Amino acid sequence: MADAELKEKLIEDITLLKYVGINPVVVHGGGQAINKTLDRLNIESNFIDGLRVTDKDTMEIVEMVLSAQINKEIVALMNKMQAKAVGISGKDGSLIRAKKKEFSDPAKDLGFVGEVDQINPELVEKLIEDGYIPVIAPVGVNEKGETLNINADSVAGELAAALKAEKLIYLTDVDGIRYDAADESTRVSQLTFSEIKEWIADGKIKGGMLPKVEGCMQAVESGVIRTHILNGLVAHPLLLEIFTDQGVGTMILKD
Repeated sequence: MADAELKEKLIEDITLLKYVGINPVVVHGGGQAINKTLDRLNIESNFIDGLRVTDKDTMEIVEMVLSAQINKEIVALMNKMQAKAVGISGKDGSLIRAKKKEFSDPAKDLGFVGEVDQINPELVEKLIEDGYIPVIAPVGVNEKGETLNINADSVAGELAAALKAEKLIYLTDVDGIRYDAADESTRVSQLTFSEIKEWIADGKIKGGMLPKVEGCMQAVESGVIRTHILNGLVAHPLLLEIFTDQGVGTMILKD
């Protein structure tokens, strides 16, 4: 999403999928854009276990970047290509009911950072039924009415499960999962649940890849037929994965 040309090719992929009868649903993040905006405003970012500590003022900026900037940019690109796209956040139609993310250590507090408590997919289902491509910003609301920032990978996995999607695809900046993260030649084309658990325990899967893998596993457990983690830095990754034998990522399978 940081490369204009690759972004346009990805949007072309999504638009084409709609034209051939597939119903794509897009969930996006925006960490880099959030960082740039906070830096421009001279607001320091602090992290705990790789997750941003988000106070109330920072949450307002996060929501602005996700829901107003990135979301509408994606929607505008799709509509430019004659797709019917609608941008929403998890707050619309009570799509995402969230809860505060807690740690076993009470000294750790991320502020307005949450995790999915419940997905209410009715709005997304209605948009699909009416021929639209839903584009979703990963913010939700808790029972107090507070807005919470949620990891986009987690939202995608939960939403795929709630929609009973046939396929869940994560796009990242590496070519799937590697036995050795530093060696491109060690990419594996598929991993089973038991192998994933071993790799997590051994530290081979960690950091930003972890919520993607967990999202894939949860989606498969909930009935999603296929889940993939693909390299978004190649042109047309979705078309390559769906319509050709040229793999650009890793498929997650039950044992």
